[in-house]
Amino acid sequence: MARSRSALLTTPAVPAPSFRDQILQGHCVSQMEMLPAGSVDVIFADPPYNLQLAGDLHRPDQSKVDAVDDAWDQFESFQAYDAFTRAWLLAARRVLKPNGTIWVIGSYHNIFRVGASMQDLGYWILNDVVWRKTNPMPNFRGRRFQNAHETLIWASRDSGAKGYTFNYDSLKAANDDVQMRSDWLFPICTGGERLKDEEGQKLHPTQKPEALLARILLASTKPGDTVLDPFFGTGTTGAVARRLGRHFVGIERDVDYIEAAERRIAAVEPLGAESLEIFGGKRAEPRVPFASLLEAGLIEPGTRLTDAGRRHVAHVRADGTVAVAGEAASIHRVGAKVQGLSACNGWTFWHVEAEGELRPIDELRRLVRERMAQRPA
Repeated sequence: MARSRSALLTTPAVPAPSFRDQILQGHCVSQMEMLPAGSVDVIFADPPYNLQLAGDLHRPDQSKVDAVDDAWDQFESFQAYDAFTRAWLLAARRVLKPNGTIWVIGSYHNIFRVGASMQDLGYWILNDVVWRKTNPMPNFRGRRFQNAHETLIWASRDSGAKGYTFNYDSLKAANDDVQMRSDWLFPICTGGERLKDEEGQKLHPTQKPEALLARILLASTKPGDTVLDPFFGTGTTGAVARRLGRHFVGIERDVDYIEAAERRIAAVEPLGAESLEIFGGKRAEPRVPFASLLEAGLIEPGTRLTDAGRRHVAHVRADGTVAVAGEAASIHRVGAKVQGLSACNGWTFWHVEAEGELRPIDELRRLVRERMAQRPA
């Protein structure tokens, strides 16, 4: 995976699909312009925040705070920052697949300006997510609220985007069967995960925690998807993508960051295929109409259906409807009618006799789905 410094510096555009699992050295806009259009599934962007720091920041004991004062975070004006934002967002939108999505993280310094630019350029905002930090930096001057969160914007490429990935069921199952909320609680990057330089100082001032990127990728990608990070830094996106069986494309200008990211990603052990299977729930399964059971020969016209208590009886017709007392409709409507209800799940209500036992017809639907999964691609 790792490449030499000279290889990174001399690699210009990389034709598809060899750009995957590579770190491209250069400016984010020019490098994205050389990528194929519609080539990535998801973008995670951690752009400069334009913090507008006006001097050093000190703790009460007068020790200096290691704040973000790098040149890449400094812009001469809001107008200059807005122009930069529009340029990289336009380039990002071109390389995003029609059903792809983008995540952008920021603070109060920049996220509102970024969000406005996204809407102006045609992106469609799906959610804003609050990353609430368990261990935020104090407000040392005591003149403002403690900044304890950052905001992520999750958006599709346009308002008409269909079929974007959102692993709702797996997120809900992992969250004790409760819908995953838009406020996420994670600590900032500390301890052994924080990359250090030879002097023991933070290698990158805004390194994001891997848990945050894991939540993003598990929510909005599938194994084998390609994730682009145009502000790659020390490679958190790449490391998490490799572990979770996703491909990555990183863009970074700083060679020291690139070399650190390469070492970091090369050391990652990818998870096995079994560990990466996504729980889909009922909604993710292919739709199977009741008529498919007749077409598959699992039920014959004239078959007698009953409920589990054998109180109600219906007969299957050749057209895939079921009839009670001469009135025919779907398994759901007839199930609701005989119970005097407004709705019914006919798959679990109706049963068929097999070898002296009643079996819900939902078991037969499962057999059809299994046969569908076994068909050659």
